[in-house]
Amino acid sequence: MADRCYDYIIVGSGAGGGPLARWLTAAGHSVLMLEAGSRFQSHEHPDNELEANNRLMWNGGMDASRDAGFMFLRGKVFGGGTVINQALLDRFDARALDSWAERSGLDEFSVDAMARHYDAVESELTLEHIPRENGNRNAELYVDGFEKLGYGWAPLRRGQSHCRVDQGNDCIRCLGGCPRASKQSMPVTFLARAEQQGLEVVTDCQVDGLSHGRQQVTVFGRQQGRARRFFGRRCVLAAGSLGSTRILQASGLAPELPALGKGFYCHPQFVTLALYDRIIDAHKGSFQAVKSDDERFRAAGFKLENVFMGPSGAAYLMPGFGAKHRDLMRAYRNLACIEVAVRDVTPGRIGGDGRGGLRIDKRVGAPERQRARAGLNVIHDIYRATGARKVVHSPVRIGLHLMGGCAQGRDRATSVVNPDFQVHGLPNLYVMDASLFPDAPGINPSLSIMALAHRAAERLLGEPLDARPEAA
Repeated sequence: MADRCYDYIIVGSGAGGGPLARWLTAAGHSVLMLEAGSRFQSHEHPDNELEANNRLMWNGGMDASRDAGFMFLRGKVFGGGTVINQALLDRFDARALDSWAERSGLDEFSVDAMARHYDAVESELTLEHIPRENGNRNAELYVDGFEKLGYGWAPLRRGQSHCRVDQGNDCIRCLGGCPRASKQSMPVTFLARAEQQGLEVVTDCQVDGLSHGRQQVTVFGRQQGRARRFFGRRCVLAAGSLGSTRILQASGLAPELPALGKGFYCHPQFVTLALYDRIIDAHKGSFQAVKSDDERFRAAGFKLENVFMGPSGAAYLMPGFGAKHRDLMRAYRNLACIEVAVRDVTPGRIGGDGRGGLRIDKRVGAPERQRARAGLNVIHDIYRATGARKVVHSPVRIGLHLMGGCAQGRDRATSVVNPDFQVHGLPNLYVMDASLFPDAPGINPSLSIMALAHRAAERLLGEPLDARPEAA
């Protein structure tokens, strides 16, 4: 590996880097993947929340905005966020893609144009709608409230191959890595195939910057405290919204890219719990099984999801101190939970902190507060309709699905990456992750990141992947 020049270096192993590596290696290219996190086999994933947060997330899951108003979660592990997410895989609708087309000037952002990219990705995954009978009591309360109030709901579509409730009530462990290799994370799917095709992987290697040359890109990193250099004819940043933006900034490219770090979005999550007089055990079974499916909610800019968390996560999210907090935690088995996920429209900004780290300026604007209030009003109605004794609002604001910072578009003044996924003015440097998003879609982005990776692979290879049987 020393001084070897690869056809491609991919920085990051999540929903963008994994599929891209699979299709580039299938086409016969030499590909090196660099990942800041460690690699785990399925049976090695931590079996408790605190250890999982510490070992599988950046900064223990405590990336904060500059004013500490947001806590952002992002994966730091081989497989990226796909290892720690719920593998909820939905396509974007016309409302999301039309907004992207308008902001970016790219006709490729449409339901029809994206369809074949979604098809290609879905053909490589095992997808299942969670049947109603597999939902736990938290999901039952959710559905009961929706039906009593006349709201639309639907089962979640999840990437999983052999999850069965009767095999054990440990579904909540999935947030710290699936112990059964059932969840369709990158190490189980695209990366496994890419390695069979010759992908080389270096883990525990944090990239500090890069140098773009006429013939190659030099990537500078640190692996367990030791400085490393890697050479590639082309380099693709797939380190996520915060990671890819940080690398470009640390490489001294901000003066050449006026839009770098701008347009940072997330999906703010507002968690609301309810106390019942009966056992709910929302931490057992398929704890996240249903979603809101109501155009009124979509038009209002929010969605509702039944969710839950382990005891440590609940203790962190619960309000109050001392005896008040203790009493709520004692009632853990009697708690239900619904969260409002808001479609973010107030952009933030990602910058450097002067010490090689990040400074994230992100606040909830008036539109997000209004959308959250509308969702919380519905949740209160659901809890009343299902007999809740007490409603508890978490004071913690979590930012999931980090997006933007390296927006894709035609205009260099308002975007960082061109329609061919190249960084403006740097023909050997590409970006392929959620940092490309020009705004927040209000839908889980994981599947769409993979679909964009399929489109990016076609641009890099210069031919439709559908014509290559070995890559299908």
